[in-house]
Amino acid sequence: MADTRNADLTFGATDYLVHMAPLNTAAPADFADPAAPWQCLGWVTTEGGLFTIEEESQDIDAAGSLEPIRTLMTKSTKSLQVTFLEGLNPLVRSLYDNVSIDSLKPNDVTGIASYAFPDKPNDLRYGFVFDTMDGDKKMRFYMPNGKVVERGDEQPQTTDVMPVQLTFRFYKGASTAAVTRSIDYGDVDVSGFFPAAP
Repeated sequence: MADTRNADLTFGATDYLVHMAPLNTAAPADFADPAAPWQCLGWVTTEGGLFTIEEESQDIDAAGSLEPIRTLMTKSTKSLQVTFLEGLNPLVRSLYDNVSIDSLKPNDVTGIASYAFPDKPNDLRYGFVFDTMDGDKKMRFYMPNGKVVERGDEQPQTTDVMPVQLTFRFYKGASTAAVTRSIDYGDVDVSGFFPAAP
C-alpha cells in the first residue's frame, strides 16, 4: 500500500469567517465570497469554531442473547460554537439577545437602539456559512436552517473586549441536509487516495 502521508494535508486555520442570511438561502457558489443577502458577523477569537456531532442510540435487548440484537440510532445533533469579538455588531447582538435584526436599528434622531428581551424565547432561524482558510486550502460549512441554542455569559470588562459566545444548532433545510461540508484542497495532490478503477 502506498504511503500517502503529506504534511500539506494538515490544516491550520489562518482565518475564520461566519456569514448569515435568511432561512434557507442558497449556498454561495463554490468558495466565492458570500454576496448579498449574506452578511458577515465580524471578527472571531483565534480559537475559530468548535463543530460537534452528538449521536445517541438505543440498544434492543432480547431473551436468549447476552448482547443487544439491534441498535437504533435515535438522535444526531450537529452544533457549532463560536466566540465573536465585535460585541456591538448588530447581527451578533441580535442573535445573542434573540431579537430581530430590525430591533438593533438606531433611532434616526437619538442614534439609540432600545428593545425588550423576549419573555418567551423567539425561534429565530437563519442560514449560516462558516469558512475556514489555510493558505489556498479552504473548508466551508453551509447550514440552511440554524438557530442559537446556547449563549455564553456576558461580561463587559476593562482588561479585554467583551466576547459574545454563541452555540448554533442546525436542522434540515427545505430541500437540503442540515450540514454540507465543502473542501478545496488547493494545490495539494490527493489523487493517490482515489486510485483508478481496474
